[in-house]
Amino acid sequence: MSQWDVDYIGLCKKILSDGVRVKNRTGIDTIKIPAWQFDLDLEKEYPILTTKQLFIRQAVLEMLWIYQVQSNDVRWLQERNVHIWDEWEIDDEGFWRAEQMLPGPDGQLVKQTVTREFGREWAHTIGTAYGWIVRKFGLTQGLIDKLKNHREDRRMVMSLWQNDYLPTAVLPSCVWSSEWDVTDGKLSAWVHQRSCDVPLGLPFNVTQYATLLYMLAKTCGLTPGHLYWSIKDAHIYVNQIEGVREQIARFDEKGHLPAPKLWLNPDVADFFDFDHSADCKDVKLIGYEHMGKIRFPIAQ
Repeated sequence: MSQWDVDYIGLCKKILSDGVRVKNRTGIDTIKIPAWQFDLDLEKEYPILTTKQLFIRQAVLEMLWIYQVQSNDVRWLQERNVHIWDEWEIDDEGFWRAEQMLPGPDGQLVKQTVTREFGREWAHTIGTAYGWIVRKFGLTQGLIDKLKNHREDRRMVMSLWQNDYLPTAVLPSCVWSSEWDVTDGKLSAWVHQRSCDVPLGLPFNVTQYATLLYMLAKTCGLTPGHLYWSIKDAHIYVNQIEGVREQIARFDEKGHLPAPKLWLNPDVADFFDFDHSADCKDVKLIGYEHMGKIRFPIAQ
């Protein structure tokens, strides 16, 4: 059965029972707990939720956009019918606008229209974030070199949090760091998340990094080990609570379904050769059963 569903629903229940309601820049309050962590054994299970449907094609393409294509251009995703980053896209004139809660003259949070100018050269991107950082610092290539040639290295870190480039990023990375280890031929990763939208972001993020680990293990002559995940500020927006309760009810009434298997094209020997077309044809799920969609609103 799906251990990931067990762990995930446990986190949702913890937030709803013990979380604190707080205000934030989006204007939509969250229920939060300050920290959470879990350990997923990828040798035993590929983690993708069964208590709600997760769209594997979109998840994998976003991950490849960051770590393989190393792009910040939202149009690349849109051309593949992936619209995760539409709300953060800088417009034709080089501006990004959103309604957010910011401190007013008396220090209290008030809704304001945020307008940030990046310049036309940054049009249709998310600025200096995610894939832009990966490309600038050669993060993927550096990690792969160590996985192939220096597996004992204790400095296998990919950090998307670079202070010099935070002011010119539309949204600083939420999943901001990963550390990698090879022990007895098994590849494991520690992933750190500074802010976690549990209903929307977390299911995608876990499946994405699990897929990245499987891909790197396959193309570097390793086997999957563990995915260790640490969260600071695990939260549910108040307008997501109804959907979360529906998912919990599914779990409590029906349990969880068997975890599927991940199929990667056996002919792909280089991480950069995995197909990143709209079809994402080198990645498939075998035996994925789920309980259907649950729609959650996005907070910007």
